[in-house]
Amino acid sequence: MATKRGEAEVQSGALADADLAEALPWYRLMLIARRFEDEAERAFRRGKIGGYLHLYSGQEAVAAGFLAVLRPDDIFFTAYRDHAHAIFRGTPAGAVMAELFGRQTGVVKGKGGSMHIFDVGRGFYGGYGIVGGHIPLATGAAYALRYQGTDRICLCFLGDGAMNSGSFHEPVNMAGLWGREGMCPIVYIVENNRYAMGTAVERSTAVTDLASKFGIHGIPHERLDGQDFLEVRRAARRITAQVRETGRPYAVEAITYRFVAHGAADLFQPYRTKEEVEAWKARDPILLLERALRAAGLLDDGQVEALRREAQEVVAAAVRYAEESPEPPPEELTRDVYAP
Repeated sequence: MATKRGEAEVQSGALADADLAEALPWYRLMLIARRFEDEAERAFRRGKIGGYLHLYSGQEAVAAGFLAVLRPDDIFFTAYRDHAHAIFRGTPAGAVMAELFGRQTGVVKGKGGSMHIFDVGRGFYGGYGIVGGHIPLATGAAYALRYQGTDRICLCFLGDGAMNSGSFHEPVNMAGLWGREGMCPIVYIVENNRYAMGTAVERSTAVTDLASKFGIHGIPHERLDGQDFLEVRRAARRITAQVRETGRPYAVEAITYRFVAHGAADLFQPYRTKEEVEAWKARDPILLLERALRAAGLLDDGQVEALRREAQEVVAAAVRYAEESPEPPPEELTRDVYAP
């Protein structure tokens, strides 16, 4: 039996899966985010972007899956691979690109650059350049949300390399303690892309089951397939509801992979083979979601072409906006700067 959904014929069985039925807008955003990263790298090579640049290509399903179920008044923190997180949350692509270009119309007036995208109005409390530096901030913010008597929650995205730092264990221990009293509604989301810069997980930690490290601090945890948007979203829906209700922390290790270099200057990537990269590209999260949508009759060739064309147009407009935006005036150098 089939029913109408827009112009597509949808199998009634597929409609029983709410996550699949609501996935098309996220497929669209993931296409835009991937295109954004491609154009950002080109702009970096052309000398349009100063500082450093870390791209998210290949990992989109992790942030998209969790942000898809977050309430508008919830908050989240992440590390320096942060452009896609902002786009998924609704920050205009032009404002993100302008920030990369160092322009005054950027989300933080061109003073943060690639590693410090913020959009507090949308609950995005920042990307952070110091590895693991945001974990204490996110943990404290989660406590504050409960202390204020709200049922809001906090997400903290972090990389696998950050788990080897002291700034991981200290706040996570506090979260475990506060969680006993229902005072730390946070979800730690480890984006395990297998390499901390150029060092494989197996060479940087004695315990490669990263999720289990939360267990020593009394925090329940699980692993999931970070390439599969639908699996991530289903888990995110369940986990965020639990954390919101109990006020207790939870942790996820999402197994994923970055298709690109660690950073824009990491050209040769001697720590991994081309064959390994190509093998992971066969599980491109955008491709996997596209296949699922096609199989359910929610997407066809014409829609795919239209959405890809739209992604190109959105990002081209973002680049134009960034190029045509003014640079910050000299007086901006000392504004919004804190020095003790």
